[in-house]
Amino acid sequence: MIDLRSDTVTRPSPGMLKAMGAAEVGDDVWGDDPTVARLQAAVAERAGKEAGLFFPSGTQSNLAALMAHCQRGDEYIVGQLAHTYRHEGGGAAVLGSIQPQPIENAVDGTLPLEKIATAIKPLDAHFARTRLLALENTIHGMVLPAAYVEEATRLARGKGLATHLDGARAVNAAVASGRGVQEICAPFDSVSICFSKGLGAPVGSVLVGDKALLADAHRWRKVLGGGMRQSGVLAAACLYALEHNVERLAQDHANAAALAQELGQIAQIRVTGQATNMVFLQIPQEHCAPLEHHLRQHDILMQALYGTRLVTHLDIAEADVEIVVKAVKGYFAGV
Repeated sequence: MIDLRSDTVTRPSPGMLKAMGAAEVGDDVWGDDPTVARLQAAVAERAGKEAGLFFPSGTQSNLAALMAHCQRGDEYIVGQLAHTYRHEGGGAAVLGSIQPQPIENAVDGTLPLEKIATAIKPLDAHFARTRLLALENTIHGMVLPAAYVEEATRLARGKGLATHLDGARAVNAAVASGRGVQEICAPFDSVSICFSKGLGAPVGSVLVGDKALLADAHRWRKVLGGGMRQSGVLAAACLYALEHNVERLAQDHANAAALAQELGQIAQIRVTGQATNMVFLQIPQEHCAPLEHHLRQHDILMQALYGTRLVTHLDIAEADVEIVVKAVKGYFAGV
């Protein structure tokens, strides 16, 4: 199958499976798993932070970070399109008693500075206490401009706010912009970096920040059910990804650009955006379900909606792009 639904669908490579099978393990709840410790140290070093903490998912990593930064009744500022607000089940409010203050994202994924400033509440008993600014990079595949990130985090710090980055695809942002992961992470107090997307691991995220913050996050990880035992088997996959799958993200970005260019030549399809490893399309509603069915018959998986997202990843080769384009053209030639 050529699966374009997400970059979370990748399968561990033979090399990754071998690394997992050879992993030295211990009980990580006791802090005894050497492979987990090695992963946490490696990610923290690459991100330029004091420490790292391994989580089973990015959702849990983000939530533990929010709960470490905020107390019950506090508030965090976040984009309406952000994963932490829109796609994580309302966990900050449901489990953390943290009020989200959503702001409409600009077309480039940023949160307008004036809207951030306006959203910060005064210290008054009538209001939730604004404690945190949360950004996402990449967001919908787009890399946040470095100058903007500096301004936004400087504004937050000036108002006494902490800053968190949902960096699920921060490594994509680094590769696409030609900057180091440390540069992407530097302006933030905490960053969640995911390994089960473009980096190709089957599971896992690492939260990085200073030791005091991660001590709080470690407690919340336990409360949220994220304490794992011989999780070095999973950490080994993430280490393998860190060592072998970073630079190759550029190929995913090139494949997405080629896919967008080719599909954009089909009259019935409108390409509405392409950034890093994502392509966004508008397909006439009456063709969505039939096209999805047609592609499945050609061993191609995509979620065909009026607003469709296609995602390239390490299991999508350059030749697969040509196969997808040919199949889509074949469908529209027959209608």
